[in-house]
Amino acid sequence: MSPVKKSAGQDVNIEHLPLQTSRLLLEERSYRVISRWSLGLFVAFLLSAFIPWQQNIRGFGLVSALSPMDRSQDLPSRIDGRVERWFVAEGQFVAKGSPIVQISEIKDEYLDPEVLQRTREQLDATVQANVDKRNKAAALASQIEALEAGLEVKLAQAQNKLEQVRAELEQSVVEDSVARDQYERRRALFESPLGLASLNDLQAARVRAQSAGAKLVEKQNSFRNAELEFDMLRADAREKIEKARSDRSSTLAEVAEGEGKVASFRNKVSSLQQRQSFYTIDAPQDVYVVRAQKQGVGEMVKAGEPLVTVQASSPRQAVELFVNPMDVPLLRRGRQVRLQFDGWPALQFSGWPSVSVGTFGGEVAVIDQVASPNGKFRVIVVPDPDDEPWPAQLRLGSGVNGWAMLDDVPLWFELWRQLNGFPPTIDAKDAEGYVAGAAVKGGK
Repeated sequence: MSPVKKSAGQDVNIEHLPLQTSRLLLEERSYRVISRWSLGLFVAFLLSAFIPWQQNIRGFGLVSALSPMDRSQDLPSRIDGRVERWFVAEGQFVAKGSPIVQISEIKDEYLDPEVLQRTREQLDATVQANVDKRNKAAALASQIEALEAGLEVKLAQAQNKLEQVRAELEQSVVEDSVARDQYERRRALFESPLGLASLNDLQAARVRAQSAGAKLVEKQNSFRNAELEFDMLRADAREKIEKARSDRSSTLAEVAEGEGKVASFRNKVSSLQQRQSFYTIDAPQDVYVVRAQKQGVGEMVKAGEPLVTVQASSPRQAVELFVNPMDVPLLRRGRQVRLQFDGWPALQFSGWPSVSVGTFGGEVAVIDQVASPNGKFRVIVVPDPDDEPWPAQLRLGSGVNGWAMLDDVPLWFELWRQLNGFPPTIDAKDAEGYVAGAAVKGGK
């Protein structure tokens, strides 16, 4: 076999080549094929570099519910107790208000099954005692009014008597003065040299003067006694009135204390009624039972300890995506998002969503203000009303890959951006919004 010319001034002996493929590459026809393929691939690469590519922000997350009330929740026990009965099984649908599990009491003060009835009886007795005390206070008020009215009458009578005695005293003073004056004149006449008055007249005048003096002393004593009686009558009446007022104040204090006891018993009755409603854990809405946290019957539970996990039957689905902090400023509410759900066959081209198969549309509804514990920001995505509905088979907690769609750029620009680690571009409208928002924050 003749040697083949490899290049100018060099000969290669084909027989010394170890492989048949290597010998074929040294043939002139093979050179032409390889050159044409290389040129074609290079031209294709140049042309594809100008194909439009839609920039996107990628995030990973899971299917959730938009409203917190639609997400899975643990139903806790409100009191310390013991699991008495299960009404449902895991995976079962439970209508709103239907019982899920029943617990029984374990505290000594509530073990009496008639504790509520007995507390109500105590409440009724306290209320009746309070009513009686109120009636007593009303009776004492009436008694005080009667005593005050009686005091006024008696004081008026005593005042009249006092005035009468005062008048009699004044009359006695006049009579005593007249009698003394007559006695002095009789004595002067008797002692005169002419003896104009007899001894009998003098003695009679003396007796009348003494009698008038004695009557004056009697009227003075009567007046003093009348004054003392007036004062004693007023003091005695005041004492009775003040005693009645004191009894009424004590009764009103007992009424106030009784009202406190009534309020305490009413609070206890209400608490017992509310506590008895805690013996049964009911479904807060139409739910599915996900998992029983306590197994069997007879297990003890503490207040606040979860008993069962439930999930709303008809949640409004949403997707929680977690994106890098560097990409958060590029997102805003209403941004279009393409979603790929775990378990759902899809062929995804992130930059060419129009040719993607098995993906679903969404739009950004919420962007968290703070980062999650994993260091990324949570973005809540809801279904796009103008796109295909999400699969009905989706379950909360399923994994999701998401791409928030941004601007259209040439493919060469996207490759150049990725190689240099530059962030995606944003349009002028978004840029104005971001600048305005930064200015507002800076002004604050």
